[in-house]
Amino acid sequence: MQTERVTFLTTPDHKAALDAYAALHGHSVGHVLREASSRYIAEGTADEEAELAALVAEVNKAIPKMNAALDDMSRTLDETHAEVDRTLRAAGIRP
Repeated sequence: MQTERVTFLTTPDHKAALDAYAALHGHSVGHVLREASSRYIAEGTADEEAELAALVAEVNKAIPKMNAALDDMSRTLDETHAEVDRTLRAAGIRP
């Protein structure tokens, strides 16, 4: 695994807590921080996926209403076109 160094500042108490946690679990502080940051990043992704799933559900719920509205508009336009055509023919404007 290719690695890069990341430096961050923390309090002495926090560093001691990280050292103790890492030692207790048989890992390095670097390993603990890599795991913690990976989980933190993954949580953000999970939250975003949950929000996206909620939006998809709303869109899926709205699509039948949108389709019905478009069908209704199409029927209205067809009826209006036919009425205008009849009116223009009756007036002798359209053959």
